[in-house]
Amino acid sequence: MIKPLLLFFGIGFANLLFSQDVTGDWHGQLDIQGVKLRLVLHIQKEGDGLKATLDSPDQGAFGLPAGEIRYEAPVLTFAMPNLGVTYKGEWRAASGSFAGTFTQGGQGFPLDLGRAAIEAVKLERPQEPQPPFPYRSEDLNFVNEKAGGIKLAGTLTLPEGKGPWPAAILISGSGPQNRDEELLGHKPFLVVADYLTRKGIAVLRFDDRGVGASEGDFQAATSADFATDVAAAVKFLRQRKDIRPAQVGLIGHSEGGLIAPMVAAELPEVAFAVLLAGPGVNGEKVILHQSALINAADGKPEAGIREQLNLSKGVFKILRKNADKAKAEQAIRAYLQAEIPKLSEAARAEFEPLDQAIEQQLKQLNSPWMRFFLTHEPIPVLSKVRCPLLVLNGEKDLQVDPVQNVTPIQKALKKAKHKDYTIQVLPKLNHLFQHTETGSPSEYATITETFAPEALELMASWIGKRFK
Repeated sequence: MIKPLLLFFGIGFANLLFSQDVTGDWHGQLDIQGVKLRLVLHIQKEGDGLKATLDSPDQGAFGLPAGEIRYEAPVLTFAMPNLGVTYKGEWRAASGSFAGTFTQGGQGFPLDLGRAAIEAVKLERPQEPQPPFPYRSEDLNFVNEKAGGIKLAGTLTLPEGKGPWPAAILISGSGPQNRDEELLGHKPFLVVADYLTRKGIAVLRFDDRGVGASEGDFQAATSADFATDVAAAVKFLRQRKDIRPAQVGLIGHSEGGLIAPMVAAELPEVAFAVLLAGPGVNGEKVILHQSALINAADGKPEAGIREQLNLSKGVFKILRKNADKAKAEQAIRAYLQAEIPKLSEAARAEFEPLDQAIEQQLKQLNSPWMRFFLTHEPIPVLSKVRCPLLVLNGEKDLQVDPVQNVTPIQKALKKAKHKDYTIQVLPKLNHLFQHTETGSPSEYATITETFAPEALELMASWIGKRFK
């Protein structure tokens, strides 16, 4: 469940130099496993202080609000804790830039920020569709009345001809995603929409609330809130004359595979649901298991993995016991302050500086989204779904491990005597449905394939057999 990049930003100035205007745009480029990702920090004055937003253009993320920004000579700190990212840098007069380290998930990467814009690096993405297209494309808006009437923006692709057509709504994974579910130079939903539309299936993909051209507050929302956005999309498509109202279905990836059953269970008019790497256990189990698998794949020592898991289990236990956010925050802070110093030297290094790291963890873990995700049980919801279901998982998925998640789904559907479901674990595919050797997220960016052809064909043929 990959999230777009956000920063905790630090810029160092000598006191004499702070008279310079630091507002405006600062450009940098991260090198992550050989993939160049541009970042643009926009700084503005706000009263006596500063405020900032961040763009990650290569991931399709723009205008992401910074949580905290303050100057303490020679360091300016900038924090966006929900994504667990920190940056601290110092001014280098010779280069006219800020030099520092970008850190996310305990991994640090050099990052310099300067005034000069950086051109995009063209990544090899052979599956990304190029015009001219043998279908129609329409940018549009629809309204979610249950969310205060926010407008959600998306793109509907329609096969050539009069129609009406069966239709699929794409539901993105966790983190603020645009309509293409763009990350690390890949645009999975663009590839999926292109393939299915060429096969005679209309496809609606839309920006998450608060992302791109969509209105709303992403940070305040949970999976249940996102489900209302999808339900609004279902209502919208069923009212169009070029769409068959009885043949509107859902395709959800990762968290989207959690949301799709929530919508299908509530709306009997949903015609089908495809779950791509959807979880079959609660979020706490998913996070603990994926953490262990990914760290092992990346070569982290077993002792370090155990330390991290035990620390996380302690935090999750506190969250379960404390429904009140303030009380949970107080208990987690005390717990981390007591337990982190007991960790090994290597593990402690991931929490430096300690107070800053703890505050960052608190805002991420005690958020509405995380609280919902940790405790939501997908099986009772899946048991209520009656529309045809296609469940696809990658054999090498380390984020939503098929060994952990597919069996509960299969047992639940069998127990519920579901009449039409198909479950397949596809060999050598990772969480993004790319062919892989290890499944590690560190490979996502370097793999040129965006979405495995066999998974695309399977979805299209499965839908086509039911809705010709």
